[in-house]
Amino acid sequence: MNTQSEPIEPGRPVVLRGGTVLTMNDSHDVLGDADVLVVGERIAGLGPRVEAPEGALEIDASGGIVMPGMIDTHRHMWQTALRGYGADWTLAQYFVWFYIEWGKIFRPEDVYAGNLLSAIEALDAGVTTTVDWSHGLQTVDHADAAVDALQAVPGRFILAYGNIQQGPWEWATSPDFRSFVSRRFPGSDDMLGFQMAFDVTGDPEFPEKAAFEVARELNVPVTTHAGVWGATNDDGIRLMHEHGFMTPENIYVHAATLEPDSYHRIAATGGSVSVSTESEQSAGQGYPPTWRLRQHAIPVSLSMDTSVWWSGDLFSAMRGTLGADRSREHLEAHARQETVTHHPLRSQQVVDWATRGGSHALRLDSSVGSLEEGKKADVVLIKNDDSPVMFPLLHPYGHVAFQAQRGDVHTVLVNGRVVKHAHRLVGIELARARHAVEQTVEYAISQLGEEAWTKGMNPDIPETKVLENPYTYTEWDAGSAQWKQ
Repeated sequence: MNTQSEPIEPGRPVVLRGGTVLTMNDSHDVLGDADVLVVGERIAGLGPRVEAPEGALEIDASGGIVMPGMIDTHRHMWQTALRGYGADWTLAQYFVWFYIEWGKIFRPEDVYAGNLLSAIEALDAGVTTTVDWSHGLQTVDHADAAVDALQAVPGRFILAYGNIQQGPWEWATSPDFRSFVSRRFPGSDDMLGFQMAFDVTGDPEFPEKAAFEVARELNVPVTTHAGVWGATNDDGIRLMHEHGFMTPENIYVHAATLEPDSYHRIAATGGSVSVSTESEQSAGQGYPPTWRLRQHAIPVSLSMDTSVWWSGDLFSAMRGTLGADRSREHLEAHARQETVTHHPLRSQQVVDWATRGGSHALRLDSSVGSLEEGKKADVVLIKNDDSPVMFPLLHPYGHVAFQAQRGDVHTVLVNGRVVKHAHRLVGIELARARHAVEQTVEYAISQLGEEAWTKGMNPDIPETKVLENPYTYTEWDAGSAQWKQ
């Protein structure tokens, strides 16, 4: 199906009529049969039968859900050109492939291709703000390519600058890095933000201190993979805290294998955690930690990590997070010979994490994350008249978290601009992204060689050991999964 359509003229007022509106405001008001009016970059009105300016684009939202644009606080966008390549990887195999063996072959144009496709994919799924956790920036040319791609797509993005081929104390203190920051981020721009992205290994010498000092000097937040099994641990958190580098702006990604003392330090300093449930469940960073984070009242946002493995939408993240949290609650209760009779984590909370959680973590609360008059118009309409899953609409939060999918995203506005309408991208060159990605895949295969390329997608399968079964009352052989002859 052709995913392109003619642009809707910029600046035209838009009104979404008659939807169920999840405002995600402080009261979490849900408005039935309500309208959302967008004029310019901002939300100009909410409620029943809102009067719209003459010539406004009217969108029928009846039978649908209108909600704030979703916010992803941790996505390695540069890796999207290899979508699905590592579907059967463990975290160790990911580290070997990208960090040690092949990550260094990526050229600036390959970073551009991945970022371009990822940015388009985010908008298509109703993710209007995305943190590009860009740890493939081996040179400033790579960094320029990353920013060029983000600015080619009409979304809201934050470049989190990183380089896994060098220590942060090296790249962050280089004149090239400082020059890049001053050149590409000369002032405040709520459509393109900046962070520094690096991990703290727990080395007692704390070499990352130099990078933190640069971040403080530049007044930019730090996002870091923390509590990742076998990679980052409590020592890293302790060193950050003891040296005064834990601030409310810090985002701790995963934070899945920490001790209570580290969670206390994060909570006490006002930081937040970006949970990537699909990633943590599959790769092995640790059990998705929301059940722990709730105990410490640590703010949560959601993220999808990388399309090398997983989906690029937050519907999967919400669904997976609810499932993982509730599963752990049941498991812990059963170990105590108890039964969970009421879920402590509700669908409303997870939808909140996918929207307001992200705006809080990124300090964008005053602009996005909820539908309120005066805020920037990042708006998503979930509606699909051709889907049997879109009715009846009884529990709006539960519908978003458990029923809706990216294919149900009907309309998306970012900063008041329509970027998707009637299930089709608007004014976005998907063919350009396809061509760029094809070039990257062709290049990667040429560099690895066919044998290494194929082996990378098909890691060895460990032997499955079947327990000895003392029962012989049937002729079914469980070991070979067949009937005995």
